[in-house]
Amino acid sequence: MLKPGFAVFLDVDGVLLRGRKLLPAARRLFLRLRDQDGRLRCPLLFLTNTGSCLRREKARQLSHILGVQVTEQQVVLSHSPLQMFHSFHNKCVVVSGQGPVEEIAHDLGFTNVVTMEQLSERLPLLDAMDHNRHGRVPVSPLKELPRVEAIVLFGEPIRWETNLQLLMDVLMTNGRPGSAHVPKADAHLPVLACNTDLTWMADAPSPRFGHGVFLLCLQSVYRKFSGRKLLYQALMGKPSLLSYQYAEVLLRQQVATRGGAPARTIYAVGDNLTTDIYGANMFNRYLAQGHVTVATSAKMATRGTTAPEAMRDDMGTAAWENQLAPPTATRCQSILVCTGVYNPRSALPSDPSSVAVETEFKGHQDPDLMTPDHIVEDVEVAMELVFQREGLDL
Repeated sequence: MLKPGFAVFLDVDGVLLRGRKLLPAARRLFLRLRDQDGRLRCPLLFLTNTGSCLRREKARQLSHILGVQVTEQQVVLSHSPLQMFHSFHNKCVVVSGQGPVEEIAHDLGFTNVVTMEQLSERLPLLDAMDHNRHGRVPVSPLKELPRVEAIVLFGEPIRWETNLQLLMDVLMTNGRPGSAHVPKADAHLPVLACNTDLTWMADAPSPRFGHGVFLLCLQSVYRKFSGRKLLYQALMGKPSLLSYQYAEVLLRQQVATRGGAPARTIYAVGDNLTTDIYGANMFNRYLAQGHVTVATSAKMATRGTTAPEAMRDDMGTAAWENQLAPPTATRCQSILVCTGVYNPRSALPSDPSSVAVETEFKGHQDPDLMTPDHIVEDVEVAMELVFQREGLDL
């Protein structure tokens, strides 16, 4: 049984993988990280902004690639905290993203789900950007859609132009996309967005567009047509405090199962200053405040990563805030690796205006939160540092 009293949150893309390829440092690390029984030598969660798959599928993928047993309870995806948003689970929601989005939504607890493809099929005249598709008729008798009550954005879609158009139809009609736009409406229906990454590291030599770029496009288009800012009911995925709180809940469950002392120190390893490092440092600041009331922490979980003007006042958090027990961890140390988005040849940003495009929806207003506690070459060196600081040999 372990006795460390610490744990690790590991990012995946840019830290363990580049595209679908395991980085050499990660391969070496997981050979060293197993004990004589094949178990990981410390509590560990994979905290990633991936949102195009189910947690169990990601766990299976990581188990295969890393050569260790990874359970669903060790994986936190960008959309995982939506399991706690019970007040939305019975509402009719339109979902956008890639992968099995309908299955993902049902797995999270949503019962009345409409995908972009289903919306386009039911209302084909709305999808007119591709002239070859314009004017087509429904493939089945048109059924009247229920009024859409919320939008859930899991990740970047494939056909951006269709998704932008149909989401605008939903927003500008208060959930009745088959009707005419109401440009002077006082408010729009709730929007829940997962993964605000502007970029992520894949096989290409430079970072690729992430869901954050699509969110910026949607915000810009909505403001152009409505004259108002798009308001997010909640943002999830790193650097959202809510994602770290949710991960800490799973961490406590893992420690209780495997035995050993509660994890007082969490080490968060990532490759992106504006998500991994910002989020870990914000979580550390939250932990440093001690026993914050649950209600206050719930407000921080949603507002803390978003510009005030881009949020609603009625956060709708009452349904899930009581599920967040006070954490056992007392601090979170951020470790930046140089194998992903972060380029060690570039200077660390000293001013949040250097990521001004993200400020539109993340509210990066504190440069201290983008300063990592440690910068290391790769994930193997990062874990060596963790074990050294804990007085252990890796």
